[in-house]
Amino acid sequence: MTSSGTNPAGGTGSAAWELLLPAASAPARARGRSLQAALREAVRSGRLAPGTRLPSSRDLAADLGVSRGLITEAYEQLVAEGYLRSGRGAGTWVGGAVRAAHPRARDLAPHSPGARVGFVPGTPDLSLFPRAAWTAAHRSVLAGLPHHHLGYPDPRGLPRLRTALAELLARRRGVVADPERIVVVSGVTQATTLLGLVLHARGMRTVAVENPGSPQHSALYASAGIGTVPLPLDAEGPALGPLRRSGVRAVVTTPAHQFPTGIACSARRRAELLDWARSVGGVVLEDDYDGDFRYDRAPVGALQGLDPEHVVYAGSVSKSLAPGLRLGWMIVPDSLADDVVERKRTMDLGHPTLEQALFAHFVERGDYDRQLRRCQRAYRERRDALVAALREHFPGARLSGIAAGLHLIAELPGRYGPEDRFLARTDAAGIAVRTLAAYTHARADAPGGDDGTDGGTGDGVRLVLGYAHLSPARIHEGVRLMREAAGG
Repeated sequence: MTSSGTNPAGGTGSAAWELLLPAASAPARARGRSLQAALREAVRSGRLAPGTRLPSSRDLAADLGVSRGLITEAYEQLVAEGYLRSGRGAGTWVGGAVRAAHPRARDLAPHSPGARVGFVPGTPDLSLFPRAAWTAAHRSVLAGLPHHHLGYPDPRGLPRLRTALAELLARRRGVVADPERIVVVSGVTQATTLLGLVLHARGMRTVAVENPGSPQHSALYASAGIGTVPLPLDAEGPALGPLRRSGVRAVVTTPAHQFPTGIACSARRRAELLDWARSVGGVVLEDDYDGDFRYDRAPVGALQGLDPEHVVYAGSVSKSLAPGLRLGWMIVPDSLADDVVERKRTMDLGHPTLEQALFAHFVERGDYDRQLRRCQRAYRERRDALVAALREHFPGARLSGIAAGLHLIAELPGRYGPEDRFLARTDAAGIAVRTLAAYTHARADAPGGDDGTDGGTGDGVRLVLGYAHLSPARIHEGVRLMREAAGG
């Protein structure tokens, strides 16, 4: 190879030209594009520094064993793009506009780095995902999917899926499910954001959120320009006195199994919530995040079934299949339907059609019901394992919220407190846990008692322990390690 490619400092560019050898060996039809891509990447990566003079097209073509025309075309293309510069009789040089990039792909998925055992709630057992049935459904659906279904979909979702969801949700959750009012979304997160945007456009600037409650509700409404008012709880659910005094016209609630306390909203409180919504012309967003999982009796029906004109119902497959599918639904009142659908259309032009058709097929064949039963059995076994382990290793602990869902509340005896010391010890031992206080909204200032939630725990420790993602053996081991770390 010639040494005609040198930089002003006298160094040789020959090593850099070796980057082009694989491209020069590419099939004839792709060789020109491959040479351009390799030369472009050499400049981007800094292997060819700004100011480096390139060999003449004749010399480089001879070294690489390609036609001079390919090299000339590559130089001209990269000059046009700004990677190279040239002047008549002055040769071709690496331009100064390019800055070397240092690409890296980070993983921002939530996880507990370095944890030996994690009891953080919110994650199902992803090993229960029905891979064989899902693969078979995928193959069948793809083979039979009409060509026009690969175009832009109805922003509400495929009629086939909305029809299947209407039957499923009416049967399992007791909702009033008109397929025309179902909107397929990428989980409850998108449902919440869509509703926030619609409410903001209608002049609302605040909504009430349960306290303690899911931290994401406040963040999602904030992204839509809406503030949140923390709403305390009592033994029956969201406290009505503070709700009436707040002046808001919208509230977010988890009535089947409140997150994180596990309270099931009483029949009286459900009626009172709906009376409030009617009196203020307001709306209730029902986040049915784990309503399918109840272990002592049939699941409590959805609030939406009592008044579909004042309740927006939202759910997803995140706990029953996998959150990575990003597949959920919302059922909206007639008064909000057009605005929600238009927001969905402008946000993403609709949910991916192949995934919709696949899930519709999964529901229609009864595969989804079978999956729910499978999860129900597994999660009940793990709930029982956690209860037994806590009673063995933390005698005297008070447990609540165990009748449903994928987590429970454990109030440990005072000798294990205070909470900051407990957390420091468990963290040092590699045991990831969350306290109930971690889910308390900072703006909450309502007192405890009939209208509020008791914010004080003394020297005790109140934990929110998720168990769905752990095997019974890991649960027993994790609780044992937690007890050893906690001392007491």
